[in-house]
Amino acid sequence: MRADQPHPEVQAILDQMERLDVPDLSTLSVEEARDLFETMASTGRYRDGEVDTEDREIAGPAGPIPVRIYRPDRDGPVPTTVFFHGGGFVVGTLDTHDATCRAIADLTGTVVVSVDYRLAPEHPFPAAVHDAYATTEWAAATATDLGGTDEVIVAGGSAGGTLSAVVSLLARDRGGPEIDYQILFYPATSAGTDWDSLTDPETGRFLSGDEMEWFGEQYLTDPLHGANPYAFPLAACSHENLPPATVVTAGFDPLHDEGVAYADALESAGVPVVHREEGAMVHGFVGMIGHVQRATAVIAAVGTDLERALS
Repeated sequence: MRADQPHPEVQAILDQMERLDVPDLSTLSVEEARDLFETMASTGRYRDGEVDTEDREIAGPAGPIPVRIYRPDRDGPVPTTVFFHGGGFVVGTLDTHDATCRAIADLTGTVVVSVDYRLAPEHPFPAAVHDAYATTEWAAATATDLGGTDEVIVAGGSAGGTLSAVVSLLARDRGGPEIDYQILFYPATSAGTDWDSLTDPETGRFLSGDEMEWFGEQYLTDPLHGANPYAFPLAACSHENLPPATVVTAGFDPLHDEGVAYADALESAGVPVVHREEGAMVHGFVGMIGHVQRATAVIAAVGTDLERALS
């Protein structure tokens, strides 16, 4: 259930954006939008816990895919989490979600492989899906070399949550790789426009309807792609036999209702689901780590979900 107002820490960020007159990304060129997103996201900080990082490139379907590997300070092998950043499939880099990945590695006790997948409009759908699936295959094949067990998790927020759900569908439909858990932070799961949260004026405080439309125009070269379950996973004919999941939704988020619908679809199909409703949060709040205490708390809670599921 949505709170009456965003949490004060979130509201402070919204107020600062208003004071700085931060433009809507849809009013900018792609490059300007990427630069602005980089600047905004670079304020995230996570300093708790010791996490080692390594940048490398892996072979992808259309050339090398840059990845950043985060290893937590844990004894013995741990599961591997493949992380896909958000940004509407248009903006975002390894750096924009560095703090989030550090927190996930530390608080969930997993090796995190963050993926710099190809972005639209230069590389529209399904390029990001191909890169996400290829990286998950690579992570599953090399998990023990990375210091992990053979347990693989997929995780991401917004567009990254979409990719996590889509990769889970692909792995089921193609017979591998085996995915043990999916972590979906406020995912886009549907191309539909009739969700109440999309038109509610209270929800567009951090992600606007114009931005969502702009992202879609860059990512999908044909409107028919919206019915493809490998673009938007709620369109799948069946959600049976998918990995257990945690789905996190935010009260002040235009994607709220379709995230709830996806959690319900998984549960109806017999998939174990933990749905974490954050009524006072906005879209993208996990990326506000270091400024919004609830971001750290939610990642820690997801770590508990993961531990219970894998045990």
